[in-house]
Amino acid sequence: MIATSLSSGVERLGDMIAGAATIVPFTGAGISTETGIPDFRSPGGIWTRNRPIPFDEFVASQDARNEAWRRRFAMEQTFAAARPGRGHRALASLYKAGKIPAVITQNIDNLHQASGFDAADVIELHGNTTYARCIGCGKDYELAWVKTSFDHDGQAPSCTVCDQPVKTATISFGQAMPEAEMRRATELAQRCDLFIAIGSSLVVWPAAGFPLLAKQSGAKLVIINNEPTEQDSEADLVIRHDIGETLAPFVGN
Repeated sequence: MIATSLSSGVERLGDMIAGAATIVPFTGAGISTETGIPDFRSPGGIWTRNRPIPFDEFVASQDARNEAWRRRFAMEQTFAAARPGRGHRALASLYKAGKIPAVITQNIDNLHQASGFDAADVIELHGNTTYARCIGCGKDYELAWVKTSFDHDGQAPSCTVCDQPVKTATISFGQAMPEAEMRRATELAQRCDLFIAIGSSLVVWPAAGFPLLAKQSGAKLVIINNEPTEQDSEADLVIRHDIGETLAPFVGN
C-alpha cells in the first residue's frame, strides 16, 4: 500500500510500530542527506561526479590509492560536521525503548552510533569511513595518522606492521562483504516482525535482499524513500516522503 499522504503514512506506520514486538530498520544514504552528507546515486550524488574506485584497482595502483585518500580527505569536513538527523534519532528512541534490537545499515558515516545505538548493535554492511584499516593484517588506524603521512609526501601510506595498503574501513566494489555482519543481518531479518527499509534505493546487492528475506520470513515490510524502489510492490506500506519529516513524530523526548 502506498500512503496517499504523509499524515496517513505516519499514522499507519505508528500503528505498525505499536503492534510490533521486534523491529529491524535497514538504512541507506537517504537517512543521512538531511545531515549534509550527500548520497551516491541520485543526480548530483557523489558517483555522478567521481567514478567509484574498485577494490582491485585500489590494491593494484598507488595512484588509485592516492586518489581514494584525496577524495576521502576532501569530504572530511562534511563527515566531521554531520550530526544525527531526525531519522537517526527516531530509530535510537525505538532502540532505547526496546523495540529495535539492532540496525542494519548500508551507511558508512557512524551516525547511528552517534545517535545512541551501541556500536555492537549497528550492523555495518559497507563498513565505516571514520577510521582506516590495513587490508592485509586488519590493523586499525586513526584517520589523523593517515592524513599526516599523506600530507608529508602525497602518498597513501602502507601498514606499519605488514606493509599492505591502508584504506578506509569501508567495503569497496569488488571487495568481499563482511561475513559476521551478513550473518547477523540475515538472522535479524528472519526473526523480526516488522522490517523498515529507510532511504535505500534497494539496488545494491546482496544488501538489497534483506527486505525481501524479512517479508518471506513473515515480517511486515515498510519502505520509506523519496523515490520508488523495485521492491515497493512487496511492501505492506510505502511512504514516499521526506525521511526526516516521516520519522520526526517518533523521536523521543
